[in-house]
Amino acid sequence: MTAGDVDAPPPAWQGFLPWQRATAAEALASRATWPHALLVAGPRGIGKRTLALNFARCLLCEAPAPDGSACGACASCGLVAAGQHPDLRRLELVETDDEGETKAVNEIRIDRIRALSEWANLTSHRGNAKVAVIAPAEALNANAANALLKTLEEPPPRTYLMLVAHQPGQVPATLRSRCRRFPAPPPGGDVALRWLAEQGVPDAAAVLAQAGGAPLLARELADPAAQDERRNWLAALGRPKALSPVALAARIDAAPKDERKLRLAWALDWLGAWTADLARVAAGGAPLRNPDFAAALAALAPAVAPVALFRYHRSLLRQRALVAHPLQPRLVAEATLIGYRELFR
Repeated sequence: MTAGDVDAPPPAWQGFLPWQRATAAEALASRATWPHALLVAGPRGIGKRTLALNFARCLLCEAPAPDGSACGACASCGLVAAGQHPDLRRLELVETDDEGETKAVNEIRIDRIRALSEWANLTSHRGNAKVAVIAPAEALNANAANALLKTLEEPPPRTYLMLVAHQPGQVPATLRSRCRRFPAPPPGGDVALRWLAEQGVPDAAAVLAQAGGAPLLARELADPAAQDERRNWLAALGRPKALSPVALAARIDAAPKDERKLRLAWALDWLGAWTADLARVAAGGAPLRNPDFAAALAALAPAVAPVALFRYHRSLLRQRALVAHPLQPRLVAEATLIGYRELFR
């Protein structure tokens, strides 16, 4: 099996994305010495969470194949597929209230980590392994991270933790030092394009470029609403002297309330890609993420100071890491756009 193999895989590997299968096979060959804590790291949108959950499925399998892959037929595999395995815990930016309703949250709090620690110390329901997946690990607040430290330092037998991080530098060093880092494999361009075509994504090459080569993000950005919004934002960014931060940021409030943080995330990603392309063009290169706006970028490049542009781009990366936290996405967008406009004064 090679990293570029996207033909129909054996059933045991079907849960893994095509560009993950070779790396997963190599890792699972050492299943007997699997680390108690794994930090799955890599850019947003390449399938890190999918990779971690499939590793969990393999570790929980009660009749694994000699290569370490899950059998797909045992009771544990069935429970994982149904989302009901009692020995698998997932801590994500979703919580369930007392009425059983789920809601999005901004961070992973200490009470959830305390509950995880109690669960980790219980006997396995299936008499096998126990696995917890925390995604994204950057969302652990300070108290939650400190509480998790004890479980990482003294893990119960056959209990495995998997932390998923877009920006591992944002995960406290005390946690990182107790995990084995596992770089999630990025897809090759041809593999990514073929996968997007299989997903029914139109104009796959264009949206893959917009997503910086991240196929899962490209699939999200291929949504017609996202494409329309991107064109509106980039057209405005191409005219900074006429840009109204208030008017452009108001587009976020025009979205349904439960979509506003997603719209802010889109906007920050577009700004980050735009300023990175602006720096490339100013240095004599060609835009990678926004080739359809090459003329606008070429017109702006001589008017921006490289140092100021670098500092602004770095501030965007910091803000993107905190995108789940702001209470007022529109105000964050306004402040960010004001900073962008100042680059051209």
